[in-house]
Amino acid sequence: MSDLFDKLMLLRAPRIGPVRYAKLIEQFGTPAAAAAALGAGAAHADSVLREMDMAARHGIHYISDDDDAYPVQLRRVKNHPPVITVRGNIDVLRKTAVSIVGTRHATAAGMAFVRDMAREFAANGVAVVSGMALGTDSAAHAGALAADGDAQTVAVLAGGADYVWPPENESLYRRIIERGAVISEMPVGFVPNQTSFVQRNRWIAAIGEKLVLGEADINSGSMTTARFAAEYGREIWAIPSHPADSRAAGPNSLIARGVAKLCSGPSDFFHLATSNGGKNKNPVGENNLLDAIGAIAVSESVLSEIVQKPISEIKRDLVILELQGLIRKTDGGYVRV
Repeated sequence: MSDLFDKLMLLRAPRIGPVRYAKLIEQFGTPAAAAAALGAGAAHADSVLREMDMAARHGIHYISDDDDAYPVQLRRVKNHPPVITVRGNIDVLRKTAVSIVGTRHATAAGMAFVRDMAREFAANGVAVVSGMALGTDSAAHAGALAADGDAQTVAVLAGGADYVWPPENESLYRRIIERGAVISEMPVGFVPNQTSFVQRNRWIAAIGEKLVLGEADINSGSMTTARFAAEYGREIWAIPSHPADSRAAGPNSLIARGVAKLCSGPSDFFHLATSNGGKNKNPVGENNLLDAIGAIAVSESVLSEIVQKPISEIKRDLVILELQGLIRKTDGGYVRV
């Protein structure tokens, strides 16, 4: 407890982050000596004690980088957070992990693809790491939670481990802390700001052994996460999409430049029979109807030829896909959403 208190005395002081913290420890030898040299007053000490009390009341744990529960890949990154807070199942932090990120404004088809990917990773014992944002992040967490068992997903937060952002994801947050974990380097109760979101993206990239990038605009935060992943030497996979959609610009550019491998689905990583008994997960069966529909409208007659099924047989499947929000009917036929 005393050692943790001394570490927090340093980390919660103004203008002290991982870099300056490391320099102070190198200079003074121990957190206690560095904290004493800092000369923080009683008010600062009271603030740290109040935070620790709030953490205890919320069931939030502090994990230092010398603890065996600290994420291994994160520890290996230079200037990593010396202390993180964790709410939920700490065991998930010991698992091999993959990071999945993308735009908040993902298409229904894009989110469905990510959900399937995340579910397959979790079903194969790989924890899915994301940032609990709307869109792609939410789909990644939800997909992991759809797999059997616990310790399947980690949400890295830009605010404190008790601070739900965005508020629309309150329910998802509760599900994550029941079966996975949320983590943060920020103080308990901290309200996220622009800088802390960038730091969150850095740690999302660091924790995963691989990064999977979904739909993302070229200048998005997800592309920043991909850049961090490249700096850390992580293997990057990108899910391609139609070039007419700005949300395809990010992943398509990484594939074109050779920064990322083209991700075509869970089969890039696993033999699907290991987790689904060899059954096809396509909601319309074995005809691969959804795969035949893209950004350009395709008529029922053409779809019938592609999947080699009579129009009368594919009409029901088209209705199901439309109700699921995966396709949309237009004057020229059907397009992916």
